[in-house]
Amino acid sequence: MATEGGGKEMNEIKTQFTTREGLYKLLPHSEYSRPNRVPFNSQGSNPVRVSFVNLNDQSGNGDRLCFNVGRELYFYIYKGVRKAADLSKPIDKRIYKGTQPTCHDFNHLTATAESVSLLVGFSAGQVQLIDPIKKETSKLFNEENSCQHLWKVDWNEERQNEGSKTSEEALVTVQRLIDKSRVTCVKWVPGSESLFLVAHSSGNMYLYNVEHTCGTTAPHYQLLKQGESFAVHTCKSKSTRNPLLKWTVGEGALNEFAFSPDGKFLACVSQDGFLRVFSFDSVELHGTMKSYFGGLLCVCWSPDGKYIVTGGEDDLVTVWSFVDCRVIARGHGHKSWVSVVAFDPYTTSVEESDPMEFSGSDEDFQDLLHFGRDRANSTQSRLSKRNSTDSRPVSVTYRFGSVGQDTQLCLWDLTEDILFPHQPLSRARTHTNVMNATSPPAGSNGNSVATPGNSVPPPLPRSNSLPHSAVSNAGSKSSVMDGAIASGVSKFATLSLHDRKERHHEKDHKRNHSMGHISSKSSDKLNLVTKTKTDPAKTLGTPLCPRMEDVPLLEPLICKKIAHERLTVLIFLEDCIVTACQEGFICTWGRPGKVGSLSSPSQASSPGGTVV
Repeated sequence: MATEGGGKEMNEIKTQFTTREGLYKLLPHSEYSRPNRVPFNSQGSNPVRVSFVNLNDQSGNGDRLCFNVGRELYFYIYKGVRKAADLSKPIDKRIYKGTQPTCHDFNHLTATAESVSLLVGFSAGQVQLIDPIKKETSKLFNEENSCQHLWKVDWNEERQNEGSKTSEEALVTVQRLIDKSRVTCVKWVPGSESLFLVAHSSGNMYLYNVEHTCGTTAPHYQLLKQGESFAVHTCKSKSTRNPLLKWTVGEGALNEFAFSPDGKFLACVSQDGFLRVFSFDSVELHGTMKSYFGGLLCVCWSPDGKYIVTGGEDDLVTVWSFVDCRVIARGHGHKSWVSVVAFDPYTTSVEESDPMEFSGSDEDFQDLLHFGRDRANSTQSRLSKRNSTDSRPVSVTYRFGSVGQDTQLCLWDLTEDILFPHQPLSRARTHTNVMNATSPPAGSNGNSVATPGNSVPPPLPRSNSLPHSAVSNAGSKSSVMDGAIASGVSKFATLSLHDRKERHHEKDHKRNHSMGHISSKSSDKLNLVTKTKTDPAKTLGTPLCPRMEDVPLLEPLICKKIAHERLTVLIFLEDCIVTACQEGFICTWGRPGKVGSLSSPSQASSPGGTVV
């Protein structure tokens, strides 16, 4: 993995970078990959994904890591910044025939040292429930029961060169009765041991229960609720069967969804360029947003549930207010499509103002003064307290990150001057960087709408959200954002600003950064969703899609090239940041003060690079 471009600065891979917190360093000893460490030929393959789970065992080393590379799936003990990775001893490894794993998710509620439930979605549409500790395959969904021909073959140790046996599995059946398109996202429903949600490139989502079967015939559906650009159906059957619900959302592939921190709301991003936020229980549409152009590929929630960040084919990150249902900022730093966005709950900072200005009770004041043992827990608790106090005695800086097909990692700060500006926005660009990261409170919102972070939810995976504070459960009625939502939107809008330039860039993206795994087709959902079409150009300049000069434009704190192939993973952990590229290398970046003896590089196969 030598440096490309003759060592030119723009092509050099960075091995460390500095922010206001200090120095982040790449830990070569903590790199995970296929055991032979050979870069994976990613041409035509699905994105590499990473999932974490903590088994809470007494050894203090309960972190487990799962990642997919091509048609292979690996399950390792994750040692993070503490010890070097041992790639010769995966806990479980599976090689699939006829299909490739595309995404996966652990059930954090049921995980123990003896057993863990892992959902795996596949390119051919199936969903598999496996236990990589017991090396068992429990169930297969979206396959006809009578044709679940799963077979395993033990490969000899010499052939694999691994010192541990590998199981090869073939999903050879073609009878996928629910959805034949690629699985784009699969997640357990927060707080549930049995419910999970699956999204497909057809634009459909399905709610499953692991306790129920899928039946031997194609499901029949009955309309439950329909709105602009979405419809929800129940499965019509004499006995309860999967899927329990079918969601049809927008046009084209449903690329990703994310549950709010309390599990009550669901944010979905689609190839038609729309973010749609639903109340999960009432299946009501809460609000929408349109990308500047192109599809939206990724989405995440802030730790307190007040903000949603998206990324996509417009090369931008967009910040959307859940309370106000509007775009409050965009960030420009990437040179190609943004593939992953994620908030960093461990760096989101809460700064206290002068105690004399505090107008809350003594109990509230004491709560604000003590961080507690867990930074993440404390931050969310303080965020919740801040959100419920009209005087806003503390200011907050949200940290989030993004990675893209340009192989770059960007970190962003969302500060008070962006969230609560003193005066109407001018056309001047707003620079949110380390110089103004400690901005004081800039105003009061005063909006009393309940946010997804203000209730008592079950614990969620630490990779995307914080443990949730126990706050009173405020009633929250779902409200639909003003303005009509177009159900059929052409893939790229006709822009009035820099039209030719934007279109030229888009053609370059399509040519140089293939996203062949994203489908823009939609099969049986066309007759289910409202077909009113709106000219995409008419959304530009509206609250649905403000013009670039109408909202603050963020600039990244850092923007560094950290890989040779497109980046597909960004996860913030307490002591490190985890990234991964399409070559199949999962990298650990030690946070300031968290790097021990493993910080000196010695592995020849690790990405070479320069220091920033």
